[in-house]
Amino acid sequence: MKAVIQRVKRASVTVDGEIVSKIGNGLLILLGIENADGGEDIEWLSRKIVNLRIINDAQGIMNESLLDTGGDAIVVSQFTLHAATKKGNRPSYIKAAKPEVAIPLYENFIIQLEKDLNKNVGVGIFGADMKVDLLNDGPVTILMDTKNKE
Repeated sequence: MKAVIQRVKRASVTVDGEIVSKIGNGLLILLGIENADGGEDIEWLSRKIVNLRIINDAQGIMNESLLDTGGDAIVVSQFTLHAATKKGNRPSYIKAAKPEVAIPLYENFIIQLEKDLNKNVGVGIFGADMKVDLLNDGPVTILMDTKNKE
């Protein structure tokens, strides 16, 4: 699993002109799923995200997590995170999981994140043409890969 985590002042997802999800202060999580992903990836990534100390404390230092602040989260599926760009100019998405594999993992990630946060999270619509609007705070953008746990 790959994730792009962005600290935001606000974020929303619109599909067919209708806002399907929106949050205030918190994290926008763009989630890419590959065939090799499973439950261990879901648990590790969710735990890391909710405990990631990238939110400013009262002194303006990135020292607090989503759990500490009670901030919101919104999760958007994004298969293009698995783009292979080594050859040519057209990215290959061969590593991205097909919907029959990706949808259950995406849904299980949301369930795990809600459990770890003890609150509902916003979501996009898997496979839809989504318009994501955000106000990046910082900007703070973190890349995570469950296959490369640095």
